Amino acid sequence: MVVVSSAVLAQMSALRVQYSSLSLVRQSRRSSATCDSARILTHTSNSNAVIGADQQTGIRCQGPCTIRNVWFEDVCEEAIVLRQSSGTVTISGGGVKSAPDVVVQHNGGGSVKIDSYCAQDFGRLYKSCSNCATQVKREVQISNVIARNGKLLAGVNSNFGDVATIDTATNSYTSLTSVCDTFRGNNNGNEAVRVTQNQSNAK
Repeated sequence: MVVVSSAVLAQMSALRVQYSSLSLVRQSRRSSATCDSARILTHTSNSNAVIGADQQTGIRCQGPCTIRNVWFEDVCEEAIVLRQSSGTVTISGGGVKSAPDVVVQHNGGGSVKIDSYCAQDFGRLYKSCSNCATQVKREVQISNVIARNGKLLAGVNSNFGDVATIDTATNSYTSLTSVCDTFRGNNNGNEAVRVTQNQSNAK
């Protein structure tokens, strides 16, 4: 298990990293309202990197991939977008700071494992797409997570059979509005309807 101290989160705001040596990282300056393009990963892994500010989407996985010890300084839209048709994406170690929308956006199929992760000042850590044109059952496992000043840990679509397994015994929450919300998703692009908020639906 990767143990991340609270001091790490504080240090993220002061990070000044040389990006040129990190092949999967691009640096930009916040000089306009636009964001830089994403880095696309396909059936591969990314480890030990820092994604700088102004990235529209930091990482996109087109297939099963592993994201290990990757830190996001300041997220413009989503930090990670998953589009695999099946298989498992593993996100282990690392974290995100200042992500007002979604950290992990799951648009494809398969499952996601988020372990030993830090999130501070975020909207939603994990979100199953609620209005994608193609809808499938999605699964997520969340454990050993430190979540501070966030709105939602996991959002899933109950009508499509999504399953979120959240290990609350190993997670740490501070000023988190909801651990899990369920939605009634659709495939027509409309805004999804929230069904439950911060309720366990385990049988």
